[in-house]
Amino acid sequence: MTPTRMRAVVRERYGSPEVLRIADVPVPTPAAGQVLVRVVATSVNLSDWEGLHGSPAYARFGGLLRPSRPILGSDIAGVVAGVGAGVTRFALGDAVYGDILSMPGGFAEYAVAPERMLAHKPAELSFAQAFTIPQSGAIAVQAVARAEPGDRMLLNGAGGGTGAFAIQLAAAAGIHVTGVDNAAKQDLMRALGAAEVIDYGAEDFTTTGPYDLIVDLVARRSVFAYRRALAPGGTYLIVGGTARALLRVVTVGALIGAATGRRLSVLAVKPGPEQFGALAACCADGSVQIHIDRVFALEEVPEALTYVGTGRALGKVVILIDPSADS
Repeated sequence: MTPTRMRAVVRERYGSPEVLRIADVPVPTPAAGQVLVRVVATSVNLSDWEGLHGSPAYARFGGLLRPSRPILGSDIAGVVAGVGAGVTRFALGDAVYGDILSMPGGFAEYAVAPERMLAHKPAELSFAQAFTIPQSGAIAVQAVARAEPGDRMLLNGAGGGTGAFAIQLAAAAGIHVTGVDNAAKQDLMRALGAAEVIDYGAEDFTTTGPYDLIVDLVARRSVFAYRRALAPGGTYLIVGGTARALLRVVTVGALIGAATGRRLSVLAVKPGPEQFGALAACCADGSVQIHIDRVFALEEVPEALTYVGTGRALGKVVILIDPSADS
């Protein structure tokens, strides 16, 4: 029987990890088209760090002055504990996983998710492995799809969860991959299949290249710097970064690109099982490896967020809420 109360990591305002606390809150009720999931494991994404701080500005979508949702956590894996009206794909007890960025709440013992955002967990993967895929995997798949075999592709911020998938997918597709991250992640990027690696603390990647495709997970530079690193006809795609960098790309970048035969734009990532299902199958058969760096408990969410937000994570970071069920 599903309890009426649960433990969750909550916050009432934007700020540093110190604003987070463990609280006893009501278990959410699934509305029509929604599924209630008993969360076994969840991940920490850069979007959670941004949502915590409310920065960049787009992280305040739906809550300009205060968070519209007190609980963060946007990738979950767990067991169906309830279904709302109209749900047909899942039943009580099903093992599921998915991306709930549109209605975060994964840093809790229970969370609700839209039915369309969930998939059945592959039996070959543990809950902790499965939940690493939805958000990072969808970004990686759609980013790599923009390159062709033989292209030179650069990934900025390649040592995290998304980069770990993207490097493997690109290398397997015959794409020449250059990974950019801090010095501590160079060996990991090479092991994943990067042909070249760059320590951003020692070298400016925008002075290297030229590249046919640049995928920027942590954009902070000017559009002029990005343009000079692109080959004629090349594409620069921003996925995450500062609000200033994003604004420059969609305004000045679009004009510069049009004038120079290059394209600078935003990678509009489509979420959902249709985007990450094929990658999950590759993870299940072992052709793509899942790299889990560290595992934290629910009470350690502030430490886990800091670990990811300060760029120390090598691959994915796990919040394991129910260790006894992780299989």
